[in-house]
Amino acid sequence: MITIITSPKCTEYWTRAHPERPERISRTVEHLKSLGGFEWAEAKPAPREEIEHVHPPAHYDLIASEDFFEADSPAYPGILSYAMLSAGAAIQAAHLALQGKRAFALIRPPGHHCTRDALMGFCYFNNLAIAIESARSNFKISRVAIFDFDCHHGNGTEAIYDGDSNTLFVSLHQSPCYPGTGLKSRGNILNYPLPPGAPPETFLETSRIALEKIREFKPQLLGISAGFDAYKSDPITQMSLEIETFFEIGKELSKIEAPQFAVLEGGYADDLPLCIGAFLEGWSRS
Repeated sequence: MITIITSPKCTEYWTRAHPERPERISRTVEHLKSLGGFEWAEAKPAPREEIEHVHPPAHYDLIASEDFFEADSPAYPGILSYAMLSAGAAIQAAHLALQGKRAFALIRPPGHHCTRDALMGFCYFNNLAIAIESARSNFKISRVAIFDFDCHHGNGTEAIYDGDSNTLFVSLHQSPCYPGTGLKSRGNILNYPLPPGAPPETFLETSRIALEKIREFKPQLLGISAGFDAYKSDPITQMSLEIETFFEIGKELSKIEAPQFAVLEGGYADDLPLCIGAFLEGWSRS
């Protein structure tokens, strides 16, 4: 059974007309509870020391100060507390995975665009990276794979792990698209850029090729950056995935023999709850 880690607190901040809005969480919680079959856990904030396994103190202090300007990532009042809660949910999900459960951090703000020392793209801390480093520290594992299927390339996660032979970063994403990275593969970085409008069949076939690389890597933990903005009706991208495509992505991931956890990244369409529900149904099939 999949554990959903969330908190109503992460719906407390917003700004008018911003696509990364509270309803992404509240409506998804409502939908998943109507489906039933999940365990639920309350998200807890990440301790500063866990965040600083990835981000330098100056980055933490900048978020705490609320004295910054980034066009896509506003300095909301109290943003540090929300970002710490998001990172904490990801940590909980990773720890549960290594205890034999699958867990999904249903939280905001997302994280995969955040580098070690730069916030951007709705992201303040890199939740997935913080969770991975916490898992390494607390469970003494080394080999970790990351599968990022958000429509936007996870440039922050790539930058954090570029050249790390113990971490395999794999990304499927639209190109051209924000942030304009992820065009080439090298070493431990495997990028699969797909053109706007690529059909679901192409996305799924590419994902099977990518997931085979993860199997060959034999990770002790698989972290999933689960973005749903490749959906055909997403307002800020130009891909064509169906709700059923996310079920297939989850099903393919479920076949990999490694502890797994997932963290919500993007996805801004009104059908986001249906996309997440389909993914979780497929992911639970193992």
